[in-house]
Order: sequence, then C-alpha cells, then structure tokens
Amino acid sequence: MASVSKWGKRGIALGAGAAATALVLTGCASSSVSDTELNGLSIGTTDKITSLDPAGSYDNGSFAVQNQVFPFLMNTPVGSPDVKPDIAESGEFTNDTTYTVKLKSGLKFANGHDLTSSDVKFSFERELKINNENGPQSLLANLKSIETPDATTVVFTLDHADQTWPQVLSSPAGPIVDEEVFSADKLTSAADIVKGKAFAGQYEITSYKENDTIQYSANPEYDGLLGKAKTKEVTASYYTKETDLKLAVQKGDVDVAYRSLTPTDIADLRKDDSVKVYDGPGGEIRYLVFNFNTQPFGASQSDADEAKALAVRQAVADVVDREKIAKDVYNNTYSPVYSMVPDGLTGAAKPFEELYGNGKGGPDVDKAKETLSKAGVTGKVQLDIQYAPDHYGSTSDDEYAELKTQLENSGLFSVKIQSTVYTTYAQERTKDSYPVYQLGWFPDFSDADNYLSPFFTKDNFVQNHYDDPEIQKLISEEQQESDKDKRAQLIEQAQEREATQISTLPLLQGKSVAVAGKDVKGLTLDSSYKFRYATLSK
Repeated sequence: MASVSKWGKRGIALGAGAAATALVLTGCASSSVSDTELNGLSIGTTDKITSLDPAGSYDNGSFAVQNQVFPFLMNTPVGSPDVKPDIAESGEFTNDTTYTVKLKSGLKFANGHDLTSSDVKFSFERELKINNENGPQSLLANLKSIETPDATTVVFTLDHADQTWPQVLSSPAGPIVDEEVFSADKLTSAADIVKGKAFAGQYEITSYKENDTIQYSANPEYDGLLGKAKTKEVTASYYTKETDLKLAVQKGDVDVAYRSLTPTDIADLRKDDSVKVYDGPGGEIRYLVFNFNTQPFGASQSDADEAKALAVRQAVADVVDREKIAKDVYNNTYSPVYSMVPDGLTGAAKPFEELYGNGKGGPDVDKAKETLSKAGVTGKVQLDIQYAPDHYGSTSDDEYAELKTQLENSGLFSVKIQSTVYTTYAQERTKDSYPVYQLGWFPDFSDADNYLSPFFTKDNFVQNHYDDPEIQKLISEEQQESDKDKRAQLIEQAQEREATQISTLPLLQGKSVAVAGKDVKGLTLDSSYKFRYATLSK
C-alpha cells in the first residue's frame, strides 16, 4: 500500500505503497517524550502518519495506528493471513454478489456510543463520498450498495463476484468509525477524533502529537476477534532518522523498534546481547516501472517502436542481478523476487526467473545483447531512472547506484539516475515525467490479487499506459473464481502474461523485522503483515 491519487475500477487495491504506499516511510519529527512520561510499553518507528481519519490515508504509518484503535468487520487473527469475523458474528456470501455481515450485539465505542450497522454503512459511504486523493476508496470500487435491514445486519451488494471482498473488509478501507463524531462529507481532524473518543479497537488514543508521540490506553469496550490488550498503556514515538531509532532500542528508550531500520543497523543489532531481533514474513516488494509512452522507443517518442521498446525492457530484465542487490545493498534483509506476487502466497509463480537472464535467476548479458540485436536496437540505450530515497529509505541511494553499475557494465546501457523528494515524485510520476522509476508495495491484505489488480487492470494506480485485455480478463476471472485450485491457476497465468510484457520489473521482496528488549513478550510477525501492539507485554 502507499499514498497515491485514486484510480479506477477494482480489481483494485492500492497505490504506490501499497505502497502506498509500500514502503519505508520516514517520520517527520524525532520523539520528544521523556523517559519519565513513558508508562507501560514503548514503541519506536520512523513511519509517517498521513491522517488518523481512515478516509484520508492509504499508507503503512497511518494504518498501523488505525489498526490499534478502530474496529473491523473482518480481521486476521494472530499467526494467520486468513480473515475471520472481528466485531461481527459472521460474514458470508449469500449469493455471488451479496455479502452479508451480522454484527455482535451490544457493541460500543469508547465514548459510550452504540456501534451499529448504521455506523458501518456510514463508514464506507463517507470514504466514497469524501474521495480524498490520499484515501483508500479505490478498494471499494466494486461496492454497488449497502443495506442495513436492522441494527446488526449489513448487506453489501457488489458489482461483480469478488472472492477478495472479505479481505477488503480487513484492509485500510475497513475501519468502522463513529457517525456521531466523524463528518460525513469531509475529513475529521485528529484532535476531534481523540476528543470524541471515537475508538472501538483494542486501544483508544489518550494523547496525539502527529508524527511525534501517541499515547494509547487499553479499550475495555473492545469485544472482537483479537481479545483484550495485554498491556494497559502503550506509547509510540516517531523518529526522523533510522540511526536514532537504533540507538533508542539499544539504550532501552523504547521497548520495541519496528519500521524501519537500515540493513546495517539490523546486522549490528543482531550482535547486541541486550536486544532480540525478530524476523517474519514480508509482503513488501520493490520494483521498477516502465512508462510505455516515455521509455526508450515508447509510444510518445519520435522513434516509437513497440518491438524495440519491449526489447529494452527484456534486456534490462536479462541484465539485473537481484541476488547481488539483496546481498551487497540490503545484507539479505531483502531477497530476490521473480514475480509481482511474492513467495508464500497462493498462486505465486516465478516467471521472471525462467524467462530472463540465465534461467536460474542470475544475469545473462549475452542474452540481453541478442534480444536488442534481434529487435534492431543499435548503440547504447539511454535510460533515465528516477527514485525517491526519502520515501523508500536512504538505502535506495545504494540500490540504484548498484542498478546503474550493473546496467552500464553490460555495455548496453547509458544510465542516468536521479532522486526526487516524494511529495514531488508522487505527482510527477503520473504525468509521464519519468521513463523508468522506482516504486514499492506493501499489501492491503494477504492475497495474490492485491499484487495484480492494482498494477494491471485498465485504470491502475501505476498509470504507465499498460493496457492488456488478456491480463485484465484473467484478473477478473480469478477474482470471481471460488474454486481455490482453479483460482491459483488463473493467478499464475496472469503473472506469466505480465512477465512476457514487463509493465513492471519485480526486484526484491522484503522481510519483516522488529527489534525488542529481552524482557518483551508476545511480539509476533506473521503473514497478516499487521503489527499488533495488544499482544505485547513485559
């Protein structure tokens, strides 16, 4: 997931994490909380909060906070990627395009307001109405209507069958908010949300200083899948620099450091006996995007040639050495990935490993030369590559320097790399300003579709002019297919189709890493990709 402008019909999930927004986001302020102010358990992060209001954010930093304080109809239990009812008693498809949820009775927000089906309807409809440029409403593109026949029943009617809908209800589009506190047609300020105690998750927020400190208190009203919080009080502190976060967890100023530490810092911390490093599955991927209009021989270029443009993309895929980047730049905190669907998800394949380079994941310069020659490409190809280290981490400088070296050492490319601050980057990349550029993705939910539909449907968030009816048909079919084996086959076919065209070039798959003091218990990193404060204790 990531913060991006909205894009069209779903199969959609989210953008430039998800990476938004996905994604290493750098905080805006260093923590100002003193040791004497910290009670209970403390957490440090460099993530950035875009908005406390779920309708105004689509990024890791904001969602990490929302996960602690807002309830969801469906959620992922600790240790599992599969969703189950959270504040709901049940959720099921009553026909192909109707999903019915029954809420638990007697639900309340921390302020004492009743939580009913009316709040649920309000929460989803306001996201669509507000339509904020940084919001998650694209995840709801398949939503046709919502009915609430009684106080505990919610009926979602979809435009078309979609097996991922229960997962959507657990995603950044899924937090349920209090209609007596939140505005129906504009974003609600963090101050009003906190003052209104409009929370019904495992925690409520008692003090909020955006991108500085947040103090949480366990919410006794929460009655959902995840159970009561283990620790009554939690303080989250936001750091600007990864090195400051590293020092904070080493010195015990924070009990847990999560997102994000540099590979070098993580390697050093593994040698420190005062802390423990936790490794978990990572859904984050890093990849290159080719703009089909402005890349070499692209459709809007004076020498436009579709066959030559494809050959350039294929030659880049032949030359890239993912293993070297993972080892030399990231100390193996990332691993090579050979599809936009990362390893570990149902339907994941490795078409880029088989189709390009030496057929085993490594580079093959001679193969790249042959590919370019057959297409009639002569001389060195000029590649202009853009990246954003303030959004994807300072190590991006080393990553793209290494990529430039690999491409130029092949003798086939002349490469210019340039970094841009993300506030500019996010706008310019969708205006055809960058022929080739960096993006990252962190999933909205643990399903292969969330790595396909955001990128390869007709109106996708990448907006690189890739438009292939065949892959769009495969994505539509896998979304609607209820047979798991048949759906996995369709997912594999979609990956294979994209790999022959290379709209995006997958490079690395991230691992999830947290560091904690030796007295911390209950830290869990699982394939839900959600970091839960409520399991922690010391």
